[in-house]
Amino acid sequence: MRILKEKSAGIIVDVQERLMPHIYENSTTIKNLKTLIEGLNILEIPLLVSQQYTKGLGGTVKDVSDSIGDFTPMEKMTFSCCDEEYFMKKIKDLEKEFFIIAGIETHVCVLQTSLDLLEKGYKVVLVEDCVSSRRENDKNMAVQRLRAHGAIITTYESLLFELCRYAGTEEFKKISKLVK
Repeated sequence: MRILKEKSAGIIVDVQERLMPHIYENSTTIKNLKTLIEGLNILEIPLLVSQQYTKGLGGTVKDVSDSIGDFTPMEKMTFSCCDEEYFMKKIKDLEKEFFIIAGIETHVCVLQTSLDLLEKGYKVVLVEDCVSSRRENDKNMAVQRLRAHGAIITTYESLLFELCRYAGTEEFKKISKLVK
């Protein structure tokens, strides 16, 4: 099944200041997230950003928020973004088929959000090299579980070129420079 940019939106889950230092391979995860987000911006794919209990966990990590640009994070107190009514309204208003998921922690908020989206009939695209957890095994188990439930598992580079679709375009040139 081909992932099409005009049918896609992204969700960046809880990439927050007080969580990130404890995340497995955090610097690599941040670097990959920045590349993914910059690529999605080039492709003009809309992004939703969640923050879990901002007062306690802080805002979105600066490197990531700088890549996103101007945004208003969706505050949540639930693990799944889908348990927040205003979030589901945003999802429905976007009228997209594919939701590209990245963020932390894979085995908690990313997992529960993805499972709920799948249950609601959306196609979940989990960007494996743009998610992480405090422990590697927790991440790996969540990825396996999501694969078993029908999520599409990919990497940021593969996804960006799939969304780009054609070589020789301005988007392609920008994406190529971005992933090098």
